[in-house]
Amino acid sequence: MGLARRDAVRLAVGAVGLALVGGSRAADAFPTRPVQIVVPFPPGSALDLVTRLVADQLAEKWRQPVVVENIAGGGGNVGAFRFARSEPDGYTLLSSPPGPIALNKVLFKDTNYDATKFAPISLLTTVPNVLVARKSLPATFEAFLAYARANPGKLNYASQGVGSTGFLTARQLELRAGIEMVHVPYRGAAPILADIAAEHVDLFFDTATTSIPLQEGGLARVLATAGSERLVDLGQTPAIAEFFPGFRSTTWFALAGPEGMADDLARKISGDVAAIVASPAIDARLRQIHMTPRGTNVSDTKTFFDDERALWTNLVHEIRLEPQ
Repeated sequence: MGLARRDAVRLAVGAVGLALVGGSRAADAFPTRPVQIVVPFPPGSALDLVTRLVADQLAEKWRQPVVVENIAGGGGNVGAFRFARSEPDGYTLLSSPPGPIALNKVLFKDTNYDATKFAPISLLTTVPNVLVARKSLPATFEAFLAYARANPGKLNYASQGVGSTGFLTARQLELRAGIEMVHVPYRGAAPILADIAAEHVDLFFDTATTSIPLQEGGLARVLATAGSERLVDLGQTPAIAEFFPGFRSTTWFALAGPEGMADDLARKISGDVAAIVASPAIDARLRQIHMTPRGTNVSDTKTFFDDERALWTNLVHEIRLEPQ
């Protein structure tokens, strides 16, 4: 009996060892066919641009087609739901901004997926949000605050809708600064920026990628950055955190796999992505559009996702925003 039991244990251990070796070999061989990256927003966005830059490089590295598929709708929920149902074999990945991964779970009553179960792969890039204003508003952040405090309800701010990062960041500023503004929802950033330039709307929390060119063209003013520190590209423009410690709002783009993806496969894809993001050509291209290249490992990506979920969840609860 004892001998039979020992033989059974040896067989079990051997099977585990073979599975581990087999899994490692499968990850090393990946991919052997085309890979799809789901972008849960329309083409033409900054997320779409970054994803396609990385996808083209992955296709060269892997010698397999890497196809970007835009599946828009529901604040990113439609594409994320489709992605979440895919096999965890690495052949379907998600490229996402904060919403589907870190925010939508507390904004919607039912997203039909649980992003906390997605496999973290790599942070692609980060770009701080900035407070952009129509050019006839007070020219400094301090002057804006003084005007807003003296004139409650007279300034308005645009966003892509209740629950968007632009909306939540503006609400965060209202709370920290003790000011009151009027919310003007839009369908997308492009019409907001057009109305900022035409002076039809006062303020908008936008990415540095699209707002800095507006300032450079003399069509708007960037009053402050919402990142944790100043941006070199914005000279002496202050960070809001200098006035209100802990204030932070950053747009980021990251790659994730479906629930159940093998750790070694996630690490293999993460390493390949990190090498691409760190390459001189991609690094230069991202910095040219005011983004910071990242390329994090699986562990650091998970930590980042957890921190972002805590940040936005706490803010949603603080402003008492009811799920839609």
